[in-house]
Amino acid sequence: MQVLPKGIRHIPGYLDRARQEQLVEAIRSVVAEAPLFVPEMPKTGKPMSVRMTNCGALGWVTDRDRGYRYQSQHPVTGRPWPVMPEILLDIWDAVSASSKTPEACLVNFYSEEARMGLHQDRDERDLETAVVSISLGDSCLFRVGGNSRGGQTMSFRLESGDVVVLGGEGRLAFHGVDRIYPSTSTLLKNGGRVNLTLRRVNP
Repeated sequence: MQVLPKGIRHIPGYLDRARQEQLVEAIRSVVAEAPLFVPEMPKTGKPMSVRMTNCGALGWVTDRDRGYRYQSQHPVTGRPWPVMPEILLDIWDAVSASSKTPEACLVNFYSEEARMGLHQDRDERDLETAVVSISLGDSCLFRVGGNSRGGQTMSFRLESGDVVVLGGEGRLAFHGVDRIYPSTSTLLKNGGRVNLTLRRVNP
């Protein structure tokens, strides 16, 4: 059995099928109000392989000219992000071990070809409150390492309904998605994987 780096918790099957379906419906409402867009890498403008949107008071965005940042409005529509659904707040309260409320929920959609390179979640001013990650839809191979680039990493599979918490010593752990396993879930009618990442941005 693999031992995860300190501060990283994997909670398999945290959401049963009914709660997964309830969460998918909530996210569909978010996407209807704040459409998915393709984020761009800073400086190069290279499009990422995921499509994304946000809900909550703040949303994480990136583009060629201004790079990684949080802002209060959708970069395409210019409208404020939708309110964070109550079901997400309930999950946060149950697993984050924080009395603070999340300010941003990143909604990343992975097609079967999408990947996410190793990175740290460090664009927040609050680097002490945990990050909570929720998997919906097709399974993925999730990679996690230590707090420095180039260190030893390990990979494990995330299934629909799984939750991962990066807190304490693991708050700045490098992590990424190596691959998507197509057709491993019937939750999303057109396939793919949705990852929801709840974050506290300000101290």
